[in-house]
Amino acid sequence: MKQKFFILAISLLGFAAAKAGDVAPDPGAGKKDDLNGTVIHSESKKAIKDVSVTAYLVSKKEKIVMTDEEGGFAFDELKPGIYKFVFEKAGFKKITKEKVVIKTDEAFQLNIEMIENNNFEVLPSTFGFGAVK
Repeated sequence: MKQKFFILAISLLGFAAAKAGDVAPDPGAGKKDDLNGTVIHSESKKAIKDVSVTAYLVSKKEKIVMTDEEGGFAFDELKPGIYKFVFEKAGFKKITKEKVVIKTDEAFQLNIEMIENNNFEVLPSTFGFGAVK
């Protein structure tokens, strides 16, 4: 009888210890095969909205998202693989991040600082400003 009681006590103790290690599920947790981040101005450190973020997998365009008011963006349920991400907005230099590895059930954070493009291209004029004969 003592042996059965001892085994029962040990079993209950083990069960209690196992339950104590359990953590309540995070409501924000879900699929982890995604990528998110923010885009900010390199000098002012302020968020940049309406940046086009394009994900390429093996030279094939997979998805395009735009940054929100806080400069945030997110891709969810990306196929596992090696990606290239291109960040573009008029007035800023294009940023390309290559060889970003996305794995199943793993989240990835990618924060970008964009630099203003102060170089303006001078194109030939369609008007004929030449010598008149």
